[in-house]
Amino acid sequence: MLMDDMGWGDLGINGDPARETPNLDAMAREGMLFTDFYTANPLCSPSRASLLTGRLPIRNGFYTDNIHARNSYTPQEIVGGISDWEILLPELLAENGYRNKIVGKWHLGHQKQYLPLRHGFHEFFGSTNCHFGPYDNKSRPNIAFFRDDHMIGRYFENIKIDKNQQISDLSQSYIKEAINFITTQSDPFFLYWTPDSLHAPTFRSVPYIGSSSRSSSYGDALRELDAGIGKILDTIKQNQTLANNTFVFFTSDNGAALVSTTDAGSNGPLLCGKQTTFEGGVREPAIGWWPSRIPHSTVSRQSATIMDLFRTIFSITDIPMPIDREYDSYDLSPVLFANKRIDTNIYYYRGNQLMAVRNGDYKSHFWTFTNPLEQFKTGINFCPANFIKSITTHALTNYTQSPKLFHMIRDPGERYPIPENSIEYKSVIHKYINLYNKHISNTIPGKPLLNWCDKAVMHWSPPGCEALNMCLPVPQSKPYRCDWPH
Repeated sequence: MLMDDMGWGDLGINGDPARETPNLDAMAREGMLFTDFYTANPLCSPSRASLLTGRLPIRNGFYTDNIHARNSYTPQEIVGGISDWEILLPELLAENGYRNKIVGKWHLGHQKQYLPLRHGFHEFFGSTNCHFGPYDNKSRPNIAFFRDDHMIGRYFENIKIDKNQQISDLSQSYIKEAINFITTQSDPFFLYWTPDSLHAPTFRSVPYIGSSSRSSSYGDALRELDAGIGKILDTIKQNQTLANNTFVFFTSDNGAALVSTTDAGSNGPLLCGKQTTFEGGVREPAIGWWPSRIPHSTVSRQSATIMDLFRTIFSITDIPMPIDREYDSYDLSPVLFANKRIDTNIYYYRGNQLMAVRNGDYKSHFWTFTNPLEQFKTGINFCPANFIKSITTHALTNYTQSPKLFHMIRDPGERYPIPENSIEYKSVIHKYINLYNKHISNTIPGKPLLNWCDKAVMHWSPPGCEALNMCLPVPQSKPYRCDWPH
C-alpha cells in the first residue's frame, strides 16, 4: 500500500492530535510500526521506481542531469520511462507463479513500452500519471485512465473529478478493485495499491465531506483511505488461510507537500517536506502487517527504506534475486519477525547529487538545499515555519569539507546541528565522510531517463483510444530538454 504525499505526522499513532487514522493505528497495533522508515527520493516517480527495483534512482536512471541536484519525475511530456533492463519486483514474482495487479497511480512512464503489463503486472486499473487537469484537449490532452493495457477514459471526462468541489468516487473504485482482486485469487498474488487522492488537488467522495476535523479535503481524503484500508484488511482477515499467508506493508512515496499551505498533510516534528532531503521530505509513515508472523504492537527504530521491501519480499517468498546488478536493498526479515536491528546505510539523493547519509543514530548532510530564492520569493516554500540558519538554504550549499551532523534520536527535527568543535562530532564524523566518499566512488550512475520531453508523447492517442473514439491529433515531435525547477 503506497500512499501519495502522505506525511509522517498524519498517522494518529505517530502523534497526530486529530487521531483520524483509526484503521491504520489498529494495523500498527496488530503489526509493526516503523518510526525511521525512508523513501528513496523526495519525489514521486523516482521513489516508485526504487521500490519496484530495489535500486536507488541514480542506478535505475530515474533522475536528470539537465541541471545539478534537481528533482524530476514523469509528467505527460516525459519521453522516458522505466528501462527494460531493470528487473521489477512483479516480473520476478510472475516468473514464480504470482498473479500481479496494480491499482492506482503508476508514474513510471506512459508510452506503450513503459506500461505496467510490459513490466510484470497482469492487471492494471488506474492511470500512468497524476490526476491533473482538466485540459482543453488541444494545447494539452486530458490524462488517460487504464484498464489493463488500454485506456477506458480520461480524467475529468469519463473519470469524474469535480475539481472545484474536490469530489470524486475514484478512491471508492480503487478500494473495490483491491477487494475484488483479493477475493477472486486462487494463486499467490501481489497487489500494488497506489491511490493518489492525497496528492494536490486532493479529492474525496461525498460521504466523507466534512469527516475530518482538519476542515480540508486532504483530511477527508485521509479518512476515506483509512476506512478503505480497514476494509481491505478485514477482507484478508475473513479468510484464515489468506490471513496466515499474506504480508502487507503500508507507506508513502515521499513526505507531505507543504508547499500547499491549506490542503496538505503533516510531517509532525520533522524538518521541511516533499522535494527536500530533510526528514520531512524523506521519512515516511510505515507499518508492516502479518498477524501470524509479525509480533503484535511492536515498534521498530530500525532505519530502513522503501527499497528494502524488494529484498525482503524475495526473502519471504524464497525467490532468488538476480546477481548481475547492484542493489540498495536490505532484508528486513530479522526486523519484522524477531524485532532485531541490522546495520544499514541510507543515502539521500536529490537528482544526481548525494546530499546526506544516515547510519545508526546519526545523519550527516554534505549538501543542503530547499528551493531557489527566486521561487521562495514568489511563495513556493518547501519549509514553511522551518527556517534553520545554514541548513534550510535557498542555494545548493556544499558542506563536504565540514558536514552537518544530527543525532536522529535526540533531534529528529534536525534543529540542532552538533557543534563541529565538540568531542561527539569529532568522534563520529569521519565514519560518515568515509561512507559518503566510498559510495560516490563505487556507484556507477545509470543513464538518466528523465532528461528529455516532447509534447508529441502526451496522452493524445493512448492504446485503446480508437475503440472509444477518443484519439486526439498528435502534434509534430519536437524533443527538448525538460526544465526541472526544484
